[in-house]
Amino acid sequence: MKLTMSQALVKFLDNQYISFDGKEEKFVNGIFGIFGHGCVVGLGQALEQGGHSLKFYQGHNEQGMAHAAIAYAKQKNRRSIIACTSSIGPGALNMVTAAGTATANRIPLLLLPGDTFACRQPDPVLQQIEQPTSYSTTANDAFKAVCRYWDRIVRPEQLMTAALNAMRVLTDPAETGAVCLAMPQDVEGEAFDYPEYFLQKRVWYMDRRPATEREVDVAVDMIKNAKKPLLVVGGGVTYSESWNEAQAFAEKFNIPIGETQAGKGQIPASHPLNLGGIGVTGGAAANELAKQADLVICAGTRLTDFTTCSKWGFQNPDVKFLSINVCSFDAFKMDSVAVIADAKEAISAISAKLETTGYRSAWTTEISSAKERFDAEIDRCYNIQLNEGLSQTRALGIINQNIADDSIAMGSSGSLPGCMQRLWRAEKPKTYHMEYGFSCMGYEICGALGAKLAAPDKEVYTMVGDGSFLMLHSELYTAIQEGAKINVMLFDNTGWGCIENLQNNQGTDTFGTRFFARNPETGMLDGEIKAIDFAKIAEGYGCKGYTVTNEQELIDALEDSKKQTIPTLFDIKVVHGSMSDGYDSWWRVGVAEVSTSERVQAAYEDMAQNIKKARLY
Repeated sequence: MKLTMSQALVKFLDNQYISFDGKEEKFVNGIFGIFGHGCVVGLGQALEQGGHSLKFYQGHNEQGMAHAAIAYAKQKNRRSIIACTSSIGPGALNMVTAAGTATANRIPLLLLPGDTFACRQPDPVLQQIEQPTSYSTTANDAFKAVCRYWDRIVRPEQLMTAALNAMRVLTDPAETGAVCLAMPQDVEGEAFDYPEYFLQKRVWYMDRRPATEREVDVAVDMIKNAKKPLLVVGGGVTYSESWNEAQAFAEKFNIPIGETQAGKGQIPASHPLNLGGIGVTGGAAANELAKQADLVICAGTRLTDFTTCSKWGFQNPDVKFLSINVCSFDAFKMDSVAVIADAKEAISAISAKLETTGYRSAWTTEISSAKERFDAEIDRCYNIQLNEGLSQTRALGIINQNIADDSIAMGSSGSLPGCMQRLWRAEKPKTYHMEYGFSCMGYEICGALGAKLAAPDKEVYTMVGDGSFLMLHSELYTAIQEGAKINVMLFDNTGWGCIENLQNNQGTDTFGTRFFARNPETGMLDGEIKAIDFAKIAEGYGCKGYTVTNEQELIDALEDSKKQTIPTLFDIKVVHGSMSDGYDSWWRVGVAEVSTSERVQAAYEDMAQNIKKARLY
């Protein structure tokens, strides 16, 4: 079939399917795009020509549309994607941050940036970066460091191997992440006689990888010799949809549960064994028992520094690690004994064999006591009353208590992910959606659009700080275009409160983290706070805006928002510094070794002492 490279790519993507647990579904839902000279007459022409079922979504910032695509795939448990295309140069480079976000979170993201001419005859073209050391280097080489697969299609027939390898990575639960297929703009329009077998329907099987008999035996032996095991539920439990198996496993053997940001919400917050978030942004209950655990069973977690408290969180000198992960790269972290398998398959097999031993952990009242104390602490945080105004934790509590329990609550950066992992009570799977592999500012509103496209029947509430809103909110307009009702819960604390808190806790006075105006007397950013009417900004887009300064206004706005059919934005004015505290955790950051400040010197000494308590690998 004689087609241009772009026409063949569209036809190929339209015929990709995925099969999971016997259910077959279309893999590529559509394409987000912002057209420029590097793609509009190539891939743009192919999309406009028709003859396919791919839906075109118009983005308004390349990073923003790619973040929406990430959230879509994340909410779909990585089994459906929206590809993204851009022009060359700045349009392409805007997607590099999103590529990092996808790869860090193990989320499939297909990027199709335009590129400079393969023939090189018109060079240098508009937006081309010329490298004197290599004429084959273009802006798109910047994607190499943040992608799981990268290719440049310099001849139309190269599309076949490039596209197949792209799909290989995108549909592999162990290797997935961002994929970049750079497309020189002349090649996009070049024709080739593509074989019919390349363009026909293709099914990619996401088969569950079982644990080997040896792995099961080793895991059973480790668990039956442990007195106080702890189960850490990560994103692998979410994507393999093994929350029922994880819950049953914990119940059968009396094992407490700690949740990562990617695993939170899959087991009900009210479950007696669920101690909630673990780690730096975790709560007191999980962190307390983590220090006592002699075996940490890691189910589908990357074991980041926030989960492990920079390898400090597990203080038992005899602690061992058993890691169940489909990705071998993650399975061996923390010197774990690895079970390289699908979480559902592995947990089921280990549970069945362990049950024959009559095993039950030695935990007694420690689990219920820790949970009761932290439940009371959550209630306290949800009911903090401040004379200055509405506290962040009180506002979060009101939202948690006044939305439907099947609503999707989202976040990504700042102090809100910490408050949410510690305090948010999620009772149903897939209702807690946090991007915390990259903690990328600007994901929140774009991600809300993607989650809504993935789950149009659900209400989506995204928690975003004022700093992150200012960084990227262009996809509010895309939500308006698509009739996608999202609810933006904007917490205005007049600055980057999370980083200011970190700054202050390590001995440095507030500097550059509050939104002060330039003071003409001092020449510094220590003038007055410049108030922003975020509700009015949202109304300018066509959203319904609410200004909230107290709890009754928030309750009333939440009720009214449920009647709306357009996106809403809550401009919630919260008291500066009213986020939740850390709970018996430690995070290693690079404190200055020498300083004129006694407080910084003390912070450095504290860091040095805590490093001694952390595991080396």
